[in-house]
Amino acid sequence: MIRFWQTPKAGAIRDLRLQQDSLPALAAEKIRIDVKAVGLNFADIFALTGLYSATPKGAFTPGLEFSGVISAQGKGHNSPFKLGDRIMGVTRFGGYCDTIDIEPDYLVPLADNWSHEQGAAYLVQTLTAWYGLTELGNLKPDQTILIHSAAGGVGLQAMKLVKALGGNPVGTVSSPDKQAFLNSQGFDDVIVRQGSFSKQLKQAGRQFDLVLDAIGGEVQTASFDHLSPMGRLVVFGAAEFTPGKNRPNYLKAAWRYLKRPKYDIMPMISDNKSVMAFNLIWLWGQTALLKEQLAAMQQVNIAPPHVGHTFEFENALDAIEYLRSGRNLGKVVLTVNK
Repeated sequence: MIRFWQTPKAGAIRDLRLQQDSLPALAAEKIRIDVKAVGLNFADIFALTGLYSATPKGAFTPGLEFSGVISAQGKGHNSPFKLGDRIMGVTRFGGYCDTIDIEPDYLVPLADNWSHEQGAAYLVQTLTAWYGLTELGNLKPDQTILIHSAAGGVGLQAMKLVKALGGNPVGTVSSPDKQAFLNSQGFDDVIVRQGSFSKQLKQAGRQFDLVLDAIGGEVQTASFDHLSPMGRLVVFGAAEFTPGKNRPNYLKAAWRYLKRPKYDIMPMISDNKSVMAFNLIWLWGQTALLKEQLAAMQQVNIAPPHVGHTFEFENALDAIEYLRSGRNLGKVVLTVNK
């Protein structure tokens, strides 16, 4: 049997239900994984509420990353993996399952000294940070990099990567508790956002070579205004549109959409600044590039991801709400016991 979380269609988080079915026959080109842990991402919440452009039509299972053990292999698969190998993997939805059949191109070995929870916390958020910082942001040593939501999954991985690559990470957080957490992780330059972020930056005289943002709104506008010449703003999300506990407030979302940051190309030319944005999930369809990026980022030696909060697989709705609330430090993970 296979257990999986599924919603009949995007729109409301509470429509997500735990279901079970018979295991299908294993396709020749695929590998079967006994899932041990599932990583949660904000994309799951936006997909469930219909605010994610890549959301499948009709019924679907959320989830973009997992870790586990190889339990079976199709006769036609072509990979170095073998039965019993510990792996971590990415998938374009379908991650909230206790068994996953997948092509080996989307799997990488899980280090012997890493837990399954750490494995489920690594790939998507580290790849998001890596792609934004290096592929789009063109990060160079000694540059000063502003990273928003720095105590979250992507933010914390980004802080580590910037430091490992010789840059100077500056994190922003929403509370002193999160600032203290980052200090405990070895990061001293942390800003607690208060009131007008633009005024904060202006009073402190801060300038940045690169900004990694998934908040949007006034925070993003202020960050762009404080870019140095040749600076880059790289955007991968818009937390200002985070829905309520069950579904979006469409009136509030529409108002924020009308007030969203807008950039005029002519001043950008004059000031020598640029804005880039990306949705990582489109990499899933470009296997060669995905594998190249995964291989490159794994060459950078950073500490394992911080798993701040774990929930049992059966309590996925509680885990989603915890992530949605923004209280998390590091990654939120589901643990699977069968």
